[in-house]
Amino acid sequence: MINPIEILGLVAAILTTAAFLPQVYKTWKTKSADSLSVSMLFIFVTGVLCWLIYGFLIHSIPIILANLVTAISGFLLLYFKYRYKN
Repeated sequence: MINPIEILGLVAAILTTAAFLPQVYKTWKTKSADSLSVSMLFIFVTGVLCWLIYGFLIHSIPIILANLVTAISGFLLLYFKYRYKN
C-alpha cells in the first residue's frame, strides 16, 4: 500500500509540474519568448536541479519525477528564449 504522504507528494508534483507546461507550450506555439526573463529562468532551473538532486539523495519518487519534468521544461524555455530571439 502506498503511503498517504507519498500520495500527497505525487499530487503536489503533478500539479506544480502541470502548471508550468502551458508556458512551455505557449512559447513553442507563438515562437516568442520575449516576456520571459533569462535571469528568472536561470534561477528557476538552478533551483529545480537542486530539488532534483535532493530527491535522489532522499530517494523520493515524487520529488524526482516532478523536478525532472520541470527541469526539462525549464531547459526548453531557455532554449526557446535564445532560439526565438528577434
